[in-house]
Amino acid sequence: MKKLVFLCFCWPILATAQTSFSGSEIGVEIFAGASNLGGSIGGDLKYAAILNEQWAVGPSFRYQRTWSNNFGQKMGFSVYGGGVYAHYRIQNSLFLGGEFEMLRSPFNFILLNYTTRTWAPTLFLGGGFSRDFNGKIRVNGGIFYDVINAENSPFRSSYSIRLKNEQGQVVRILPVIYRITFFFPLGGSKA
Repeated sequence: MKKLVFLCFCWPILATAQTSFSGSEIGVEIFAGASNLGGSIGGDLKYAAILNEQWAVGPSFRYQRTWSNNFGQKMGFSVYGGGVYAHYRIQNSLFLGGEFEMLRSPFNFILLNYTTRTWAPTLFLGGGFSRDFNGKIRVNGGIFYDVINAENSPFRSSYSIRLKNEQGQVVRILPVIYRITFFFPLGGSKA
């Protein structure tokens, strides 16, 4: 099944990519949040192989540290893992993309178990704006939908679209997340 997902995800990229290599970029996505009860800090590091003016593909690595001081009971844990992604850039203004990651996570959102960690697959599909600034930095900001929406996904607490019934109770949370990633060209500016 994992091989099938990988093949379905990467086949369109490999089939349409030109053999010439136009350069590379390093991408950084950082997030942080905290309160008097705890917090979380982490990010994602992406390597982008620029295949042509449209395609940026490569591996990614994510690390997140979360801590809690709920009712005086201190605890902390880490979420980490890697994956692959592909972004199709449209005329320096938009992008469409897919991002697959396997993350080691203690979550199942029924019982939080800090000693048992299982792998959580995520497959985000989406798009947004993509803008290059003088060949020195590219900013991608987008909205992504998690097609897999695994029970133990560490992103579940970040999903922001909540559907409510007539009484105002949340009946469903859509697996939608917002992301901003900064890409820096390797080897100097492209200008």
